[in-house]
Amino acid sequence: MPNKSTNRLLRGMVAAACVAFCATPYAAQLTRDNGSPVGDNQNSQTAGPNGSVLLQDSHLIEKLQRFDRERIPERVVHARGTGAFGEFMPSADISDLTSAAVFKPGTTTPVFVRFSTVMGYRGSPEQARDPRGFAVKFYTTQGNWDFVGINWPIFFIRDAIKFPDFVHANKPSAVTGVQDPNLAFDFFAHTPEATNMLTHLYTNEGMPNSYRHMDGFAVHAFKFVNAQGKVTYVKFHWKSQQGIHGMRPQDIPGSIGADWNLMTNDLYGALKDGKYPKWDLYIQVMNPSDLDKFDYNPLDDTKIWSDIPERKIGTMTLNRVPDNYFDATEMSAFAPSRLVPGIEPSEDRMLQGRLFSYADTQMYRLGANFNQLPVNRPHVPVVSNNQDGAMNVGDRKGEVNYEPSAMNELAQDPSYKYIETPLAGTTQQKAIHKTLNFRQAGEFYRTLSAQDKQDLVTALSADLGRVTNDANKYTMLSYFYKADADYGTRLAKATHADPSRVKSLADKLVEN
Repeated sequence: MPNKSTNRLLRGMVAAACVAFCATPYAAQLTRDNGSPVGDNQNSQTAGPNGSVLLQDSHLIEKLQRFDRERIPERVVHARGTGAFGEFMPSADISDLTSAAVFKPGTTTPVFVRFSTVMGYRGSPEQARDPRGFAVKFYTTQGNWDFVGINWPIFFIRDAIKFPDFVHANKPSAVTGVQDPNLAFDFFAHTPEATNMLTHLYTNEGMPNSYRHMDGFAVHAFKFVNAQGKVTYVKFHWKSQQGIHGMRPQDIPGSIGADWNLMTNDLYGALKDGKYPKWDLYIQVMNPSDLDKFDYNPLDDTKIWSDIPERKIGTMTLNRVPDNYFDATEMSAFAPSRLVPGIEPSEDRMLQGRLFSYADTQMYRLGANFNQLPVNRPHVPVVSNNQDGAMNVGDRKGEVNYEPSAMNELAQDPSYKYIETPLAGTTQQKAIHKTLNFRQAGEFYRTLSAQDKQDLVTALSADLGRVTNDANKYTMLSYFYKADADYGTRLAKATHADPSRVKSLADKLVEN
């Protein structure tokens, strides 16, 4: 038997070893949420060896309560997402266009980027025929700027009042829980402005093989405002330095079977290997006086500014995988209304609705204080009279929670006021003028190679051919024929439709 001296020596050695081992991240003391240590995480407290579990086992109760509440409401759209941290560096002086500090030469701005699919749920395959979300949160010295876009420069609809209907039609059926092209094309048959976006979506680029291999766009026009109050309209384009690579229709099923987390694994694998992806930021600029010079409405988000050159103004580099998926990617909250001085919204009707809807849905999903979460928190002090609410950790102090006040006046700079915009006419509820629903779809189709045209017809006809409503099917075919006769004819043949009937319907469509 060891003596007392030996026992003391052994206890000292064990204690020293524990101190050394506990210094590693794998031996930290397990605690409850209040920080108190846990003595046994394997056995519940019971009333004797065969008795009931005790309600006073607060560790058990807290553990089950927290587990029951691990899921927050899933995003209605863009639920399947992947996030990464990085930085943005401007490469051109555009102070003549905007006073936004994020573009000041020599600055480096931290960013968080969330890529996503749109219609799928959180665990759905990433290889979906779906736009890809491309959202960037800039933590600027003037507060956060949320760039909330997708991988195409256009969208399906031009008015936010149609957005809930668009999503409902493309989400799984309210009866079967399965997506149904009959529902989607029932909506699109009554939404001719979607022809351009559908044509883009069903190309090979509509199925990117990697988040690194796609571009990003803000879709809408915004306003730049310089220090003198001069306004210009601007569109943003992230151009991938890695190039754009899509998947052909015949390669998609095998890709899903091999790895339906392909895009996340590709991005995170590249980041872990030090292959940091980069995107150059380009802008197009238009003077307000030029808005009426086009035969389409430049603020219509179903259109591109095809005749306006792009200008490179900076580069974004992603360089870090988040330490915690939920804390960063899942709780990140983006809203296009989160703007900074020098950048304001345009009158684009779709954007105007998103200005409200995105922030409102984040408030529902995460609570009134979602901007206080670490991933959403600005890197500058927040001084406002907003207060209280669930999970408020804003640390507002003092009893003056209003303004104006002689006791605690908050400084305000008139140069940060919104720019004044002239208004004319009466309130109305009418469609825009100069819709031109089909022309740009045809122009895009004719830029495709022979192989890309065939792949587009193959992919689109696979879904369109499943439409059982004859009127909807022929209406859709007439839209594509109106965009380009070859395009519509090939789709008609691929879906076993009558090309002459398609042409007759297309001839009745009027571009205006």
